[in-house]
Amino acid sequence: MINDASSAAFERAQALLPGGVNSPVRAFRGVGGVPRFIDRGAGAYLYDIDGNQYIDYVLSWGPLILGHAYPAVVEAICVQAQRGTSFGAPTELESELAELVIAAVPSVEMVRFVSSGTEATMSAIRLARAYTQREKIIKFEGCYHGHADPFLVQAGSGVATLGLPDSPGVLKSATSNTLTAPFNDLDAVEALFKANADQVAALVIEPVAGNMGFVLPREGYLAGLRQLCDQHGALLIFDEVMTGFRVAYGGAQAYFNVMPDLTCLGKVVGGGLPAAAYGGRREIMQQVAPAGSMYQAGTLSGNPLAMVAGIQTLREIAKPEVFERLTGVTSTLCQGFWKAAFKNGIPFQAHKAGSMWGFFFAADEVYDFTSAKRADTVMFGKFFHAMLEQGVYLAPSQFEAAFVSTAHTDELVAQTINAAQAAFASIRS
Repeated sequence: MINDASSAAFERAQALLPGGVNSPVRAFRGVGGVPRFIDRGAGAYLYDIDGNQYIDYVLSWGPLILGHAYPAVVEAICVQAQRGTSFGAPTELESELAELVIAAVPSVEMVRFVSSGTEATMSAIRLARAYTQREKIIKFEGCYHGHADPFLVQAGSGVATLGLPDSPGVLKSATSNTLTAPFNDLDAVEALFKANADQVAALVIEPVAGNMGFVLPREGYLAGLRQLCDQHGALLIFDEVMTGFRVAYGGAQAYFNVMPDLTCLGKVVGGGLPAAAYGGRREIMQQVAPAGSMYQAGTLSGNPLAMVAGIQTLREIAKPEVFERLTGVTSTLCQGFWKAAFKNGIPFQAHKAGSMWGFFFAADEVYDFTSAKRADTVMFGKFFHAMLEQGVYLAPSQFEAAFVSTAHTDELVAQTINAAQAAFASIRS
């Protein structure tokens, strides 16, 4: 597969942008080689500047649940762009998207829109501290909640991909009130609560981990966290930036029937444009300025282009048959990958929830960040490039989730599984 134009573009970019990219994982450091520079997307496909076509399972890291350039979303954006792209003043579009979010996500009674997932989680933590009048938070090893200073402790995602320690430039004082526990370990969380009695404002978690690779919560784990938070007077925050409108229309909280106090959303909620949100119980959200005294603001928050893209996307995926099909497609992919790996004698496991999925080159169960890091990343890199040669675009890191869209037809899924069979055979030899 030719990538001369991408190589030249990457060389140019490295002289202009740190590492040649504007988000670290895009640089292919986790798998080696040259990142593909993208020209356009259509449906389930990406096309790079060399003219190569790929079936895309990254989907802009999750937002494009309807696929690339979905006509109704594109039309809504174009119509709004002609009316204006940003006003710095309220629009009815914000209320319309808020109504859709509140109707869909069981625990959310009020919502505040922001521009990124990092902004949403950072604001939710500030709100939890303001509401509880406590300072400490509990997060989980390998869970990534954006790049705000308090979260860059045992973070997954790009930090894990690049093998970096906790980021330089983060002051000890910024993380001194951040406590960490292993994912899927209730006893460790209970010990933290007891050792920090009446000091923990909130516990924040990806209900399905998507930034240490794809890792499911064990049965009863999320309900156990809910119980511990209630017992110790802390708020439970679900970071559903990735899982919201992905594992189910109502998010992971609907999928697992566990209600948090605050929810962070992003990716799908903006329909592929920069938008995110945090929301929760009315009494908590009323603490946010100007209703309350917890300050948070943003020039492009509630941007009309992102609002119309989000509105159109949520309307489309609200149809019951959409998630039924997405779930079926994801199950078929995981089963097909596992069978192909087993046939070639390669240790492998694949898991899924709704339209999210992921896999590890590992024989033993992956249930937390430590076990995820034991997976064979060298084998993953070989498989990634073999799939790229077969015309399938996966996340260029073992420590990221994968996604499907409504544009992934049965034929494309079958084509992907055939590509995986060929890729497994090639890396075995």
